[in-house]
Amino acid sequence: MLYIFAEALGFPGLLNLIRYISFRAGAATATALFIGLVLGPWFINWLRVRQGKGQPIRADGPQTHLAKRGTPTMGGLLILTSVTVSVLLWMDLGNPYVWACLLVTLGFGAIGFLDDYDKVKKAHHAGIPGKVRLALEFIIAGFATWLMVRHSGTHLYLPFVQGWVADLSWFYVAFGAFVIVAFGNAVNLTDGLDGLATMPVVIASLAFVLIAYLVGNAKYATYLGIPHVLGTGDLTVLLLSVVGACLAFLWFNAPPAAVFMGDTGSLALGGALGAVAVATHHEFVLAVVGGLFVVEAMSVIIQVAVYKRTGKRVFLMAPIHHHFEHKGWSEPTVVIRFWIIAFILALAGLSTLKLR
Repeated sequence: MLYIFAEALGFPGLLNLIRYISFRAGAATATALFIGLVLGPWFINWLRVRQGKGQPIRADGPQTHLAKRGTPTMGGLLILTSVTVSVLLWMDLGNPYVWACLLVTLGFGAIGFLDDYDKVKKAHHAGIPGKVRLALEFIIAGFATWLMVRHSGTHLYLPFVQGWVADLSWFYVAFGAFVIVAFGNAVNLTDGLDGLATMPVVIASLAFVLIAYLVGNAKYATYLGIPHVLGTGDLTVLLLSVVGACLAFLWFNAPPAAVFMGDTGSLALGGALGAVAVATHHEFVLAVVGGLFVVEAMSVIIQVAVYKRTGKRVFLMAPIHHHFEHKGWSEPTVVIRFWIIAFILALAGLSTLKLR
């Protein structure tokens, strides 16, 4: 919005700064952080009054979680508000990639909101039917991918390989939708402890800030041998808005959490990262950068598959963070150690930019 205003005036004086992605991205971070911190206390009180008993706590989970009863959920609404206002204020409104990624973020957030609302209303952790939720997610993700490939092409790229390896044609829409949906649900599964999902999302977002900027710059993309997609540099505005909003939310989500982000936040944040990976053609790098989320999702898949086949459990409880809780790790220990793993994996993912 401010970009169009400054452009119409010819970028005079200090408004010339708005030309630069780096300035708008930094301003977006500060804006989202400010909105989140200012609205946070009022918003949490509003949720507490509206929800009463808060998010339902599973009786078969770790017994330490029973003390969290009454904590309000849907805190993801605070994140979405901060991100949306910040992005619309500082983005180039003519950029199709930011619009497509914002569509996924808000669309997945809406699905998560319906799920959270159903859980709170029925005082049960089941939520809306899984097939319905997945169908809605694939519709949104497929449409967003279609919007992006019209501009970025349908070539598939792999880490450590220079140049594209295959042209998936319109099958890329299905592939991109799968990446977005899978990552959205992977982050959703990770969000089980205070602050566990929030900081790894921040770390992954910061890694993709660098990737999006490099992919959007022809000179750097050519030098590194990575795909060049004109316009993806503006995704740094979205990603750093996510960083600012998540840091503000973490202020209130730090143990003991005053609010949970719920599916409203986790689905939206995971979907946003998946959409950015599709826009930049770094889907496989996302699996490394966000490897913590992949491991969490795989632990659930393995647990369910083995149990259905043999009646035995591989983990004491899935997702895997609950396994370590049952082994005696305290919640802060699990969270901080998982943050460290997320940081290491992000560095590993970024190393693929040069090793080609």
